[in-house]
Amino acid sequence: MKTSTDKSASKKISSKFIYFFGSFGGILFGYDIGVMTGALPFLQNDWGLQGNASVIGWITSAVMFGAIFGGALAGQLSDRLGRRKMILLSALIFIIGSVLSGIAPQDGTLYLIAVRTLLGLAVGAASALVPAYMSEMAPARLRGSLSGINQTMIVSGMLLSYVVDYLLKDMPEMIAWRLMLGLAAVPAVILFFGVLHLPESPRFLVRGGKLAEARQVLACIRPESEVEAELADIQATARDEQQAKQSTSLATLVSNKYRYLVAAGVGVAAFQQFQGANAIFYYIPMIVEQATGQAASSQLMWPIIQGIILVLGSLVFLGIADRFNRRTLLTVGGTVMGLSFILPAVLNSLIPGMDPMMIVFFLCIYVAFYSFTWAPLTWVIVGEIFPLAIRGRASGMASSFNWIGSFLVGLLFPIMTATISQAAVFAIFGVICLLGVAFIRNCVPETRGHTLEEIEAAGTRHGEAEDAKPVLMH
Repeated sequence: MKTSTDKSASKKISSKFIYFFGSFGGILFGYDIGVMTGALPFLQNDWGLQGNASVIGWITSAVMFGAIFGGALAGQLSDRLGRRKMILLSALIFIIGSVLSGIAPQDGTLYLIAVRTLLGLAVGAASALVPAYMSEMAPARLRGSLSGINQTMIVSGMLLSYVVDYLLKDMPEMIAWRLMLGLAAVPAVILFFGVLHLPESPRFLVRGGKLAEARQVLACIRPESEVEAELADIQATARDEQQAKQSTSLATLVSNKYRYLVAAGVGVAAFQQFQGANAIFYYIPMIVEQATGQAASSQLMWPIIQGIILVLGSLVFLGIADRFNRRTLLTVGGTVMGLSFILPAVLNSLIPGMDPMMIVFFLCIYVAFYSFTWAPLTWVIVGEIFPLAIRGRASGMASSFNWIGSFLVGLLFPIMTATISQAAVFAIFGVICLLGVAFIRNCVPETRGHTLEEIEAAGTRHGEAEDAKPVLMH
């Protein structure tokens, strides 16, 4: 592995190859998030877990629990070991965790929770490493679209897992769910061997004092006329980041100067998960089962439908990302999402005999609007809103709150639906969606079309005079 950078530097590397394998971690990220959707009904039947809502919640949400720590650890270690080595390590954990999941002993509940927590470390690492590596390898003119590409890869991974689940649904229960979980090792192996041929990030090499190697990598992926200028920019940015690290602490995040922007970015990241999207993605077969009375294991076409909607929505976002204000898209998306969750409860109370599948129809509307608004835009805003001096710490905090929300939704949804109706649970999520809209309108500045310096200046003015409206709110 040590000589890969030198070998790759001796010849021109296809940018498509770099972007494909650089973002391929998103496929694994999405697969491991989505695969339990189809595996869970078979696992429930095989291990007799029906009615054991807390165990179902823990098995499902263990990946997100591990991801809370995986993202933070990967961020720290990648600054020491490099982006490329950490992606390779994540791929190895994916392989090991997937194989161990597939050979889980019968009724090994604690074993499976532990193994899926291990997988979560890799999922969290991928969520942190893939965007960082991609943004550091791509030229500045392409960085704006990278968040959309990464989102497309993630939802494509989810769709892939749903398709695999569907293809394996007719196998014996005890084999079906093990194969579904174990086959995640296949894309992980592809990722590992693909990343072996990728160069290290030039920014990491500069920070390590390896200017000659950084120059070699840039010479492979940039026109010769741009190499020295970009190398100088990377050096200047590295110096600025080092100074920022030395002058900031956790207390800096809650100071008057930065509190407004930190609350805005972290709040958006938290609302994205507490709005309940993952309740659909993890439990849609069980949702349809409760609505229709038909076995969840026979409802695996519904996750595929949701996955197709997600992929199409991510492609829509690529086309509209820079045509509409961030706050406008989040407001429209959050409002429709909230109404999609609340209306079934209202209609159910007004029309007692309403078709129970109506709730699934509204869930499809929710997923459609989520897919091109809150899903991708959350990370666009997190990438834009934090000033350089606090960017590393604040981004880590936003990611942690996002994973905590994902974990709690995955854990609590089956417990909530075991005690109150599905319509009531989704109505609660609908109210949270509308609270998210109110948060966007009152607490989040518009970042589209504004430089990072303008955004920081607006946040500083808000911190100095909290009763004044931020200048970017219009």
